[in-house]
Amino acid sequence: MPTVTQPASERLSLLTKVALMYHEQGVLQPEIAERLHISQSRVSRLLKEAVQIGVVRTIVVPPAGVHAALEQELKDAFGLADVVIADVDETETGLLSALGSAAAGYLETTLTGKDRVGISSWSSTLLATVEAMTPRNTRAATDVVQVLGGVGRPNVQVQATQLADRLARVTKAVPRYLPAPGIVAGPALRDALLAEPYAQELVQAWDDLTVVLAGIGSVQPSPLLLESGNALGEEELARLRDLGAVGDVCLRFYDTDGAPVVSDLDDRVVGIGTEQLKAVPRTVGVAGGERKWDAIRGAVRGGWVDVLITDSRTARYLLGG
Repeated sequence: MPTVTQPASERLSLLTKVALMYHEQGVLQPEIAERLHISQSRVSRLLKEAVQIGVVRTIVVPPAGVHAALEQELKDAFGLADVVIADVDETETGLLSALGSAAAGYLETTLTGKDRVGISSWSSTLLATVEAMTPRNTRAATDVVQVLGGVGRPNVQVQATQLADRLARVTKAVPRYLPAPGIVAGPALRDALLAEPYAQELVQAWDDLTVVLAGIGSVQPSPLLLESGNALGEEELARLRDLGAVGDVCLRFYDTDGAPVVSDLDDRVVGIGTEQLKAVPRTVGVAGGERKWDAIRGAVRGGWVDVLITDSRTARYLLGG
């Protein structure tokens, strides 16, 4: 850093006086010039000099609930495009609300109006996100495209389509649905479903997505999720755990390092493939809570998400704190 020459004491006194009047007393530059009988351009030069020599120093004091430094540290540690951290809440309901509000705020400020948004299957976190979004007067996205069929019992699978519909409504986008189960009995049935004309159009649309909004699933689903029927069965989950799986994004499972876990499930998923998913410019993962720590860590290690929206405890865990 170059050495800054200090001005003479008389000039330093004037410079300090100008800085105090402007920064602490709130006196505007024209009034300072009038009071001190100097030109306004000289006032401006003195204020710039006060910054250069360190008489005036700018600091940023984050308000409560803002975690800018922690977000930056997490971005740098995992090479993420962005991180949004919500304050932790020990209750499941409170955590969902905090994550949903944080994710809604992120989407409302970053969707350009030209984005083509993919949304994965129903989850409580994504539902909280969409419910927290404020309907726009202007279009926030051109299309909302379902990238995964419904998961769980048949009477629950329809929730995936309903979620896509709700996001399309708040963004004033055109909804594009995948009214099919997310997992089927075998690859032949999967291929038959995806061969339908409407499904073929969706598969092609997945190549053009600019954003995907996804939850990060755990192989240890919550009791509430299991009770709702919106999860894989315990036998299927046990097989995945035996293979080393810790979590999934859009039912594409990975291990603790984020490496894909290969299983027969891959050929039975009616939804976006791993290569298509990772080719999307921005995948936004929304997840938090101790139960999902291993799943979230695998997701950021393996590049399954580009943007992470999580809670402060999870962020510190990921950083080893």
